Amino acid sequence: MNDNLKAFLDQKVAQYNRPEFIANDPVSIPHLFSKNQDIEIMGFWAATLAWGQRVTIINKCKELIALMDGAPYDFIVNHEEPDLKKLLHFKHRTFNDIDTLYFISFFRWHYENFESLEDAFVPGSGIRQAQTDIGAEAALNHFRSYFFSLPDFPHRTKKHVSSPSQKSTCKRLNMFLRWMVRKDDNGVDFGIWNKLKPADLICPCDLHVDRVARKLKLISRKQTDWQTALELTERLKEFDPTDPVKYDFALFGLGIEERWGIEGILPEFD
Repeated sequence: MNDNLKAFLDQKVAQYNRPEFIANDPVSIPHLFSKNQDIEIMGFWAATLAWGQRVTIINKCKELIALMDGAPYDFIVNHEEPDLKKLLHFKHRTFNDIDTLYFISFFRWHYENFESLEDAFVPGSGIRQAQTDIGAEAALNHFRSYFFSLPDFPHRTKKHVSSPSQKSTCKRLNMFLRWMVRKDDNGVDFGIWNKLKPADLICPCDLHVDRVARKLKLISRKQTDWQTALELTERLKEFDPTDPVKYDFALFGLGIEERWGIEGILPEFD
């Protein structure tokens, strides 16, 4: 383990894993709520829509919240058919009204059977032999299958929910899991789920994280796919085996600093 690199990354985690980080990040959306179901629903939706400029992502999520009368969980479980008409024009990039209505259908069906969205990621939830010791890969593969288990799911919506079985990095879903599962006292991540463990999470591997991790020689794999995310996470476990994805704050923050043109932010490490 490179102690100098660990110290550098730990310092960057401390810099970005703090409430000041929230305002300009999509994680600000679930932070608008106190009820766990609202946090889950809008956390999942914010992560799903998280591509493009962060200001636009946040604004589109707030638009969606307004269309659900400011109370996503209540709207989803109690809406009548006419209430859905106002959602027919919601769109963010390739995510459109068809996708929106299916998300609402899925959430309503799920919350009729479970109290938490976490159960959607755990094979066997609701039965005595439910698997509770589950890693992120199995959780994500199960979730995609479960998410599209309704008989009327639109095929086009499948492009918005990835899985390791497709060799995707699952960047948005890994980010969502980080929000829900990581536990600390810094106030950014929520830590409201307990069946999945922080040690089993996979680092979200977006453009910024991938670029910085390669410069720091944390990634050697040429392409960027699920195996790349696993490789990066295994390297980060050398620095903290119980909470490797906390370094997402450091790598993402360094990527943003680079984009702003700050010189000399990435020292050389042997």
